[in-house]
Amino acid sequence: MGGYILRRLVNSLLALFTIATLVFFLMHAVPGGPFASEKKLPPEVIRNLNARYHLDQPLRKQYVDYMGNLLCGDLGPSFKYPDRTVNELISEGFPVSAALGMAAVFVAVTAGCFLGVFAALNHNRWQDFLTVGLAALNYSIPVFVMAPILVYVFSIKLGWVPPAMWGTARHMVLPTLALAAGPTAFIAALMRSSMLEVLRQDYIRTALAKGLSYRAVVFRHGIKNALIPVIAYLGPMTAAVLTGSFVIEKIFAIPGLGEYFVTSVINRDYTVIMGVTLFYSTILLAINFMIDIVFVLIDPRISLTRSGR
Repeated sequence: MGGYILRRLVNSLLALFTIATLVFFLMHAVPGGPFASEKKLPPEVIRNLNARYHLDQPLRKQYVDYMGNLLCGDLGPSFKYPDRTVNELISEGFPVSAALGMAAVFVAVTAGCFLGVFAALNHNRWQDFLTVGLAALNYSIPVFVMAPILVYVFSIKLGWVPPAMWGTARHMVLPTLALAAGPTAFIAALMRSSMLEVLRQDYIRTALAKGLSYRAVVFRHGIKNALIPVIAYLGPMTAAVLTGSFVIEKIFAIPGLGEYFVTSVINRDYTVIMGVTLFYSTILLAINFMIDIVFVLIDPRISLTRSGR
């Protein structure tokens, strides 16, 4: 187990190094610069700004300095937010994005698993067909389309919740539902398929033959084993939720990290783009690392040897 964890940790660090390198060179390969759009500034001022942020140095020197600062946890200053560092912007915006993301993940996992089990236990009945149909409809609607629909129905027409902004639990309802709609549908379909497969296994028939009630077999044995594909999907789902939150934060005027990221892309704020990308990459790699460990603990059939993984 220790060797497996060490290998996964080394692979994660190598992946993070690769992402940092690619993002750095891709950003500097884009034509123009962070101050190129400032048409009103004289050339001398632009040269001074480039010198202040060391953008006039050779690219190799910039890369070595950036990676050295990165090892110390310093993501550099922002080019467009005066006297603000990328670390400060992340510290300010990420708690909001994290709260929205955690709420969406909780709703997606809870509702998706419930609907999947419900559909599987009512296989080939109208409840099953209705659940599958609604899941397919939800999954087919993009998040930037789902959000205005929810605002129109629940805010403008019914007036139940605020249409935008951030501050109270009521403000979280619509962005959370919009962000969780797609993952909920996918988890429901995944859980249904997995549950149907588990219920056909021999050990389920054996448990029923021993006299255990159907409810006990489903909750003690069926759901636990059916959750394995859902756990494996948590990593990609988290990535989808985090990247999808950028759009949601813009639509609902949420002061999260996505707002800074979108603004930095428009303004070519290199350090913010690279810093946010690396920050989220670190989170996703850490989540995938933990999921792999949990996955092994839940399913002992998985081999921890080099040949097994």
